[in-house]
Amino acid sequence: MATVVPTSEEDPALSVVRFTAELAWADAGPEAAEPQVSRLCMEAEEFIAMGKWLELATSMVTSAELIFPKVSEKDVESIFTIICNLVTRPDNPDEVLEITKVISAKIIQQPNEKAAVCLKIIFNLYNLLETPYSQFYVYMKALNLAINAKVTEYIIPSFKKVDSFLKDWNIGIVEQRELFLTISNILKENKTMAKDYFNFLTKYLASFSGEDAHVLAEAKEEAVCAVVEFVKSPDIFQCGLLDMPAVGQLEKDAKYALIYQLLKIFLTQRLDAYLDFHAANSTLLKSYGLVHEECIAKMRLMSLVDLASDGSSQIPYVLIKDSLRIEDDEVESWVVKAITAKLIDCKLDQLNQVIIVSHRVDRLFGQQQWQALRTKLATWRGNIAHVISTIQANKITEDGSQAAQGLPVR
Repeated sequence: MATVVPTSEEDPALSVVRFTAELAWADAGPEAAEPQVSRLCMEAEEFIAMGKWLELATSMVTSAELIFPKVSEKDVESIFTIICNLVTRPDNPDEVLEITKVISAKIIQQPNEKAAVCLKIIFNLYNLLETPYSQFYVYMKALNLAINAKVTEYIIPSFKKVDSFLKDWNIGIVEQRELFLTISNILKENKTMAKDYFNFLTKYLASFSGEDAHVLAEAKEEAVCAVVEFVKSPDIFQCGLLDMPAVGQLEKDAKYALIYQLLKIFLTQRLDAYLDFHAANSTLLKSYGLVHEECIAKMRLMSLVDLASDGSSQIPYVLIKDSLRIEDDEVESWVVKAITAKLIDCKLDQLNQVIIVSHRVDRLFGQQQWQALRTKLATWRGNIAHVISTIQANKITEDGSQAAQGLPVR
C-alpha cells in the first residue's frame, strides 16, 4: 500500500478523504463504491468551503477507522497526520477541543497491537495544539491508551516534564488530582520507580486541603498506600504526610487507625516504639507486605536522626547502642549507613566514643519546616543586603576621600 502523499493541486484533507473512501468501499464493487466516494468528497469540499472543521474531522476519522486494519502503520500515521492538522484551522478554542475529542476518541479505540503508532499520533496531535486544556485532555488520553494497551514504557519518560506541563496547562485542582493519580497508578506497577511513584502519590494526596469528609474519603485508600510505601521504602526518610488532611483522616478511622499510628512512629518516635507496635500488630504488618527486619533497619536510621535532633551536637556511642539496640562494634557501621543515606553529616571521635553532628535532615517536612526554611532564607537575604549596602557605603566614602585629595576616582 502506497503512503498518502497529497498533491499541490488539492487540499491535503481532500486527498485523505478520497484515499480512505476508496479503500473503505473497495469491497463493495465499482457501482456501489463510486457514488459513495463522490458523496464523501463533495461533503468534504463543502465542509472546507464553509469552515465546518468539526464536521470534516468527524467524517474523516469515521472513514479512517474503517481502513485502520487494512493499511500499514506508515499509512495510518500519514493519514492521521493530515487529520490531526485540522485542529490548526479553527479560531475558536471550543471547536478545537471538540475536534481533539473526536480524533483522540477514535485513536484510543484501536487494537492494542497498534498501540505504538497510536501513541505517535496522539503526541503529534498534542504538539499541534495551542490551547492548554486541549493539550491536557490529549495527554490524559495518551496515559489511558498506554495503560489499556500495556505499553506504559512509552509514556513514562514524559513524567519528568509534568511540572513544566502543569505551568503551561494551568488546570484546576480536580484535573491535577486526576493526572497525579493516573501517573502514580502507572508507576505503582514499575518496581524500579518506587520513589517516583511515592512522589506522585504524595502530590495527589497534597491536593486535598480543606475539603469535607466526603471528598477526603476518595483519597483514603491512596493515603494508606502512601503510608505503606513510605514505611517499606529503604531510601525515603522524609515526608510531609502527617500534615495532609487526606492522611490525617486515617487517625480516627476504624479500619486504618493503626496504619496512621505506624506512620507516626516512623516519623516522630524511635525503635523501641516500633518494636512495641510490632509485638501487638505483627499480623497487620504482614498483611501489608511489610517485612519486620526491613522495618527495624529503617527505624534504626530514623532513630539515629532523632538522636541528632535533640539539640546536642555530640552523641555518645553508648546512647546510639541503646537506642538502636545494637552491639558496641556495630555503632560505627550504622553511623556510616546514616551518612551514606545523607541523613546526617558528622565526625566520629573514636577516642571519646562520640559522634559530632554538624547537620541532619528533618524526618518531617511539612508546614513548620517550610516556615523555618522561609525564615532562614529571609535572614540570609537580609544579611546579603546588609553586606552589599556596607560595601557600597565604604566605596562612596573611599571615592569621596580620593576626590578631596585630588586623586582620580575609579
